[in-house]
Amino acid sequence: MATCSISYCFSSVFVFLVALDILSFQVMTASGQAATDTDQVQFALNLEFLEAEFFLHGALGKGLDDISPNLAQGGPPPAGARKANLDILVARIIEEFAYQEVGHIRAIVGTVGGFPRPLLNLSRQNFAKFFDEAVGFTLIPAFDPYANTVNYLLASYLIPYVGLTGYVGTLPNLTAPASRRLVASLLGVEAGQDAVIRTLLYERGSQTVLPYPLTVAEFTNRISALRNKLGKSGNKDEGIRVPITLGAENKTTSNVLSADVNSLSYARTPPEILRIVYGTGNESRRGGFYPQGANGKIARTYVTVAGGGRGG
Repeated sequence: MATCSISYCFSSVFVFLVALDILSFQVMTASGQAATDTDQVQFALNLEFLEAEFFLHGALGKGLDDISPNLAQGGPPPAGARKANLDILVARIIEEFAYQEVGHIRAIVGTVGGFPRPLLNLSRQNFAKFFDEAVGFTLIPAFDPYANTVNYLLASYLIPYVGLTGYVGTLPNLTAPASRRLVASLLGVEAGQDAVIRTLLYERGSQTVLPYPLTVAEFTNRISALRNKLGKSGNKDEGIRVPITLGAENKTTSNVLSADVNSLSYARTPPEILRIVYGTGNESRRGGFYPQGANGKIARTYVTVAGGGRGG
């Protein structure tokens, strides 16, 4: 059996890890250029703007233009956002999340710079379209995310988790310590938000979401299935209850934290995220929450390469 000195083995492992790190940095834009740390961290601003506006309006009935207008950098106000009819506990939690998202935007802009807030579609009609596609039939009456606490939590289920998987995918590709520190810190809070939302939904898992013939758990499973379908990268999304074959160590059907076979967080790339938040399954076809597309170099190159087509 071959042996090696400790120093030689250590050196070999070190070279291998460095090689992996170099390979992991090769995140490309649609035009074939390597994405810089700045490009990758700024891409996350699109999700942070979405979360900030949805949580601010849901809890307070007002958005970034009222709370910290300079951070919007002249971008258009969100369409259709409104105050939600929340119970006292959830209203306080969502208000806290809202202010956290404002801080996230400030931290990103302060570290790598930013861009104007993209146009966001937070209307009831847009959510209703997404939920109809998720369940596979037209919900009557149309799903209204602002109608009550359960509906709002289900709508919230759509958003932080996508940003969370984006940060998991981004972190290994960054080279600057400042960028890595920032994304690690953002990831910690985004994961916490997602865990709180999933826990609140898990607590209500068996509750029927009136007037529809589906429980809370069934809604989460179908939303996750749709995100997997749109993302086109296999299973990276699971509802709050799963078959035991997908549970932690194949021993539980609870799924408060969505994770892979080793209970590690799933990671998504920018194209996967755009396919989901555009609702088109195509990173070059705008629509969904971003009717005019997301901002920043990475998102814009996909639209440019595809000829600027818009999604429905």
